[in-house]
Amino acid sequence: MKNKITKCIGFIGAFFLLLSNSIGAQEMESIIGKWDLNVQMEDKIAPSWLEVKLSGRTTLVGYFVEYNGSARPISEVHFHDGIVDFTIPPQWNGNTDLHFSGTLQNGKLKGTILGSNSIAYSFEGERAPKLKRTEVVNFGKAKPLFNGKNLEGWRSESDDQKTQWIAEEGILKNPYSGKNLCSTEVFEDFKLQLEVRYPKGSNSGIYLRGRYEVQVEDSYGKDPSSILFGAVYGFLTPNQMAAKPAGEWQKFDITLIGRRVTVSINGKTIIHDQIIPGITGGAIDSHEGLPGPIMLQGDHGKVEYRNISIRLPE
Repeated sequence: MKNKITKCIGFIGAFFLLLSNSIGAQEMESIIGKWDLNVQMEDKIAPSWLEVKLSGRTTLVGYFVEYNGSARPISEVHFHDGIVDFTIPPQWNGNTDLHFSGTLQNGKLKGTILGSNSIAYSFEGERAPKLKRTEVVNFGKAKPLFNGKNLEGWRSESDDQKTQWIAEEGILKNPYSGKNLCSTEVFEDFKLQLEVRYPKGSNSGIYLRGRYEVQVEDSYGKDPSSILFGAVYGFLTPNQMAAKPAGEWQKFDITLIGRRVTVSINGKTIIHDQIIPGITGGAIDSHEGLPGPIMLQGDHGKVEYRNISIRLPE
């Protein structure tokens, strides 16, 4: 009789343990995934991004992208009773740890980010869209985005600010660090082709839909990296370093369909049909489901672009 009672108690304990684990798993599933965030910074809304993943059975980890910089690993994401909390070391914006604290209610994230600059910012977020395409995309003929004569079809990233970019002899020039430059037309899926040239040590970037930066940086002779030439900044590492020496023209061919990107530079395919997880630092916004412009980074150094054209789905 005693053995039967012991077995019964064991079965009951195992049942409640299984039920507890099930509830915990259900709770974790509510936060696991990718989140597009809008952060209230003084008089503007800054984009940010969060991914939460399961490591093993019960530990949550992740990645976080602030309004600038690269995707940063989170060693542990604490989540219980709808409260999400984590801390990561500083990167570019101060010298203290960044602390993220929020609540998940009805599928929405709300809370406060205490930045590495010791300033608190409120945020709201929602799940990032999948951006899956169910049909084959066929592209039409190329059309120019830059007429080689003036800035028609382009604007400063901030409409109320004057741009330092100029057009001269078929070249779109950024003579000194200043504002980013956006196409006035916005796009979803496309094939983009352009040529870029920069002086030694300079840095720029090509933002797809204004949200995903393909890095343009003097990286000749270096090993490929997720933050160097040709990378989708902080996320996707090229399979080889395709950069020519500074001062030479370099040809980019970029295809973006949903989240899937292919990058070919100087005749070499260095990223092939890879998924971009989320927005990169410096994005115009976090509204990934909307069309966006082609944006050329102009706040990091001198750079020149020419022969900019785009092909759109037929």
